Formats: sequence, structure tokens, C-alpha cells
Amino acid sequence: MILQPLAPLDPGEQPIPVLDFGDVGPPRCRRCRTYINPFMSFRSGGSKFVCNMCTFPNDTPPEYFAPLDPSGARVDRMQRPELMMGTVEFTVPKEYWNKEPVGLQTLFLIDVSRESVHRGFLKGVCQGIQDALYGDGSEPSGTEGDESTRKLPAGAKVGIVTYDREVQFYNLTATLDQAHMMVMTDLEEPFVPLSEGLFVDPYESKSVITSLLSKIPSVFSQIKNPESALLPTLNSALSALQATGGKIVCAMASLPTGPGALSMREDPKIHGTEAERKLFSTENPAWKKTASKLAEAGVGVDLFMAAPGGTYLDVATVGHVSGLTGGETFFYPNFHAPRDLLKLRNEISHAVTRETGYQTLMKVRCSNGLQVSAYHGNFVQHTLGADLEIGGIDADKAIGVLFSYDGKLDPKLDAHFQAALLYTSADGQRRVRCINVVAAVNEGGMETMKFVDQDAVVAVIAKEAASKTLDKTLKDIRANISEKTVDIFSGYRKIFSGSHPPGQLVLPENLKEFSMYMLSLVKSRAFKGGNESSDRRVHDMRMIRSFGCTEMSLYLYPRIIPVHNMQPEDGFPNEHGQLQIPPSLRASFSRIEEGGAYLIDNGQAVLLWLHAQVSPNLLEDLFGPGHDSLQGLSANTSSLPVLETHLNAQVRNLLQYFSTVRGSKSVTIQLARQGMDGAEYEFARLLLEDRNNEAQSYVDWLVHIHRQINMELAGHRKKEDSGESSGALASLSAMRAPYW
Repeated sequence: MILQPLAPLDPGEQPIPVLDFGDVGPPRCRRCRTYINPFMSFRSGGSKFVCNMCTFPNDTPPEYFAPLDPSGARVDRMQRPELMMGTVEFTVPKEYWNKEPVGLQTLFLIDVSRESVHRGFLKGVCQGIQDALYGDGSEPSGTEGDESTRKLPAGAKVGIVTYDREVQFYNLTATLDQAHMMVMTDLEEPFVPLSEGLFVDPYESKSVITSLLSKIPSVFSQIKNPESALLPTLNSALSALQATGGKIVCAMASLPTGPGALSMREDPKIHGTEAERKLFSTENPAWKKTASKLAEAGVGVDLFMAAPGGTYLDVATVGHVSGLTGGETFFYPNFHAPRDLLKLRNEISHAVTRETGYQTLMKVRCSNGLQVSAYHGNFVQHTLGADLEIGGIDADKAIGVLFSYDGKLDPKLDAHFQAALLYTSADGQRRVRCINVVAAVNEGGMETMKFVDQDAVVAVIAKEAASKTLDKTLKDIRANISEKTVDIFSGYRKIFSGSHPPGQLVLPENLKEFSMYMLSLVKSRAFKGGNESSDRRVHDMRMIRSFGCTEMSLYLYPRIIPVHNMQPEDGFPNEHGQLQIPPSLRASFSRIEEGGAYLIDNGQAVLLWLHAQVSPNLLEDLFGPGHDSLQGLSANTSSLPVLETHLNAQVRNLLQYFSTVRGSKSVTIQLARQGMDGAEYEFARLLLEDRNNEAQSYVDWLVHIHRQINMELAGHRKKEDSGESSGALASLSAMRAPYW
């Protein structure tokens, strides 16, 4: 199961109802603590409700009682969202609080060291924060009392801290003419030098904040301090948020110095060996301790890491902070300001304004006969079976859940699942979001294969692989992915498709693309063979652990759209008001036409690949008069100009559409001109059906899988030892669910 608890609503979906049961809280099963939901049944005239998970008959609380109609349903069922809708939110009383809930407090930590200033990163970060709070100038910005344009909910507050060798705090009180800086120099025992004015309402203090953000780049361009004391800054930010929880948005552009200084660990000589695993984890106890304390305090950390010129930043250690707290790392491995500033600004703005919860606990409950065997994602889980502790969770994060049998399921009954997310919302309410799912149980398994969800299966396997990188070599993980593919297809062949000729490759109808996704996983930056920097590997591993299904599918198989031969109606709404999207191409160079132009989107970046013989007219239609040759285009292009031409409008509309079907990454284009730009290597890497990324082509992969299936059916296949420790999971059934 893949759970994306705060996923944005699709157009046309109703808002999730928020229900308040006062000080008594929502009705729950006394035995297993499942929350009231549409699948619980009422008996004895409405005085008892039977839990759909553990079948325990509970007494209906007097304040919740309603009589039953002749069909056995409550007479008020239609007026009770919790008995009608699969997902609801309950505001919860004080026994569910561990701290007094307040509006989300966001603290921006800005690297003002020499590298950050010199590379233009600092300016981009300041502009990004301003965009996040007040818009980018193309829209009306929020002012005090103007609710319609607020980008943050009422009650949310922000603070700003800068750091180089020292840590600078700013008093942003609205009554000041300008922000007051206070410097904290004690890096060994960091503290917060401000008692008030650190966190303010961004709309009351708008003039103070905008003035400060516009001055920071010029002030620190005079100082040029090469050091960047990131760990003490994080520790002082923790002190500031310890009492309330909240969110940290941290920008860095050089390897940390001072206490918790990190050194160059990258060593290409150990790539592909047992020792490579050490590069994927943090050995540094100080960083581990800070990450644990942040998660415990209910603080989520989003990191923006820029590596100008591809320098090493130890993403494994620094990114451990965002990984453990449920946050996200935005990584710019070859940061070049003229090209990447727009992407940086958009992504900071998205990270700050997306729906966010903090001080989060999560638990999944399921029917008798099933048990949760593992969770996969970015969180803290102290013991097997305990609640997941997540410092902060946002709309883009998803968690994989694996179940195992601990008894027999009755085919006459359904299997029920309930995910409960206890969190504080950005406007300061303590809530539980309950997501209820029901699935039919069948004996033969044929129905299961008919309705299997390919995206969920792929995402769970990918998340499981990403969580094993500290225990297994990449070679073993790649072999394990291959073994799983063979196991699934050979199992299907044995049980469900005996009527086909023995030598035929038979794929289940709903898993037709599954083997391609598995090959893409083997070829992904996280797991591929050959040389790959540990920073990029670790970044992709953590991303995979947090992906929802939409982002995962795009990451594993990009969308490739030919721009040079679109139909006139493509890229415009059809008669139903839906944008007409041209058909995507298979990801193979054999499909690429001479003189073509292609958009390639893998959910992380959008490339515009232009063939060396591309038509000058097409270039002028896209980029404007005078841009009729590849050499005449700027390598730093990140967006298309707004022109009156039909093709320009089509492509801009497509890019706008791309921005609605992805996760946290901004849609900005990067040029990949044939024979000219380095991004052409990335384009070749994304043609996943070809032989590349140290792995075979899709055709050869299918031949290999088919051969292994035939060997399995003949009883000759040797399975590689995957070292699964499923026995340890049996002890889970004895564990009782904690209170909430």
C-alpha cells in the first residue's frame, strides 16, 4: 500500500471534512483503537457498534447514539461524514497533544558564506523566500487583513537566520524601521539571542522582511567569509523551535565547517565495492544526534543544497537531517545561477506554501488475519510495530506499507485498512486524518491479478530497495530486483496461465509495463552499476523513499513528447475543456527523428532536446525572431518567452500541464542541443529502453527474464540468497497498538 496522506485534491474533489467531537474526541474501538468509519456496523438498535478491524462489539457513547432504520443503518447516516466518506479529519482534544498546538513556525536558515554569495545562490534563495511569502510580482501579494492573497495560513509565522562562521539572528518586529541583527558567536553551545521578534506574522512585518531580504546579498558580498557553520546553526534553530515544533528551510552551498565540520569522503576507487556503502550513511555522531532531536521536537527540515561545479557536499550526512525528520532535500549538483535561479526560486516557494503538518505520528491498522510487516519512507520508528514519528510531513510525501498474513482471511468478509495521521496543521489545529480503504478477499487469486495496482507494486518494491542500501551492496539490490520480477511472473505463469504454450512469455494484463519499470529501477541513479557520485546516489535513494506513485512512475519512465510534429489542436483544450496532450514516445533513440525537437520530463527536470538539423523556423516559433540557429540560443535558457506563435503557445501550455502532474520539482526547461550541451548526456540516460546506465536494453532484459521464468518452471533456477528476515516479523502480532 502507498499512502500519501496530505496529497493535494484533484479538481472536482470535495474538501476533506473536518469534524469536531469536543472534549470526548471521536468514537473509537475500545480494543484495537480504530477510529469510527463507514465500514463499522451498528447493532442492538444503535446501542452497539462493531469494529470492522477486530469485530469487537463496542457500546455506542450516549452523545453519539442514533436509532437504526429498518435496513440496519443509522437514521442520521447521511448527515455524518465519518459514516459516509473514506477520508475525514477529526480535531482532537488535549490528551492527543504533547505540546500546545500553534500555527506553523518556519525558520529560514540562509548560507551567506563566500561560495554562496559568489555563485549567486544567496540572491536566488532570498528571492525564493520573497516569492514564497508575497508572490513573484506577477500576482497580487498578501497584506495585513487581505485574506484572499495570503500564501501562508493565518497563525503561521516566519523567522530569518543567516550563517557563515557565526550565526546571525534578526528581530523582525513590525514596528521597527528595519530588522535588527544579533550575532551568536558561541558555536560550541549555540543558543537563541532573541527573546521576541524572531518569529513574526509575515504580512504584519512585510516591509521589514522584504527590506532585509533585498539587503542580505549586498551586505554579505562585502564580508566574503569562506566558512559555513551549519551544525551550530541547526542546533540554535532547534532551540528556537523546541517548545512548539515547526519547520526549518535551510540553504547551503559549501561543505560545513566549525563544530560538526565535514570532510571530503568521496573516493571513486571504492565505487562498486563493499566499502561504497559507507558513503551512503552518516558516520558523524553529532549530525545523527541533531537529526534525532529535531525529529523528536516535531521539526521537519527542508534542505536546499547547491554544489557549484559539482563539488562534494556530503549529502549522506547533511541530508540525514531532512531524511530523518520527514523533510526533503533539493539538490542542485552543478548549480549555475543564470540557468538554475528560476528553478531554485520556484522550488523554495513550493516547499514553503504546500500543505504541511508537523509533530506527526502515523499508524496503519488492518483486519484480523493481516498485520503490518514493514513501513518504507523517511521517518523515525523506534521499534518494530511502533508508531512512525515524522517531524514534518507535506503534500508530496508518501509512505509504503507492507502487510503479511498472521492468520486466515475469510473470503466472505472484506479486508479493511485504516491509516491514522495525528498532526498539527499549519493553522495550528491538532488533528487526526483517517484514511479508510476496503478490499475484497478472494480464494483463487485470479481476481487479485486482474485488479492489481501496478503503480503501487512498483513503488513498494522501489521503496523497499532504497531502504536496503545500508545493509546490502548495490549489486545485490539489483539482483534482488531482478529476482522479484522473475518471482512475480513465474508465479503468475505457474498458477494462472497454464493454457499458454510452455515457451511463451505471458505477462498479467495489469502488469504489462512492470518489467520495464524494474529495468528502469536497476538503471536509476540510486542503484545503477558503474561510477556515480555518492551525493547523487544518496539524494535519489531518499527521493525514492518519499515518492508518491505519480512521481515514481515519471522518475522511472519519462514522458517524451515530440514538439516538431504536433497537431494544431495539441496543447489546447478539447470540446470537453481538457487539454489535448500529444501521444508520448517510447524512451528509445530509435524513435527519435532527424531534425526533431523533443520535451523530456521525468518529474525532476524538463529537457528540451534539439536535433542538430532542427528547422530554423521551429526555433524562431519557439524562441522568437533572430533565434534561428542552435548556436544563437543561450545555454542558460530556463523558460520560453511568451510569443504570439501557435507552437510557442502549445509548448507553454504543455509545460503548464506538466507542472500540475508532478511532485515538488519545478518545471523549468534545460536545453540539450545535439553535440553542444552537457545535458545531452542526461537525455541519452533517460532513453531507458536502450542499452545504457551499465545495463541491457529492454529487449535483452525481457529475454533474460523469460529465460529465468522458463528455468523456474523447469525447476532449474538457482535463487540468489536475498537474506530476507521475514521470521522476525512474526513477533509483531503479539504487540498491542499504542493508545492513539
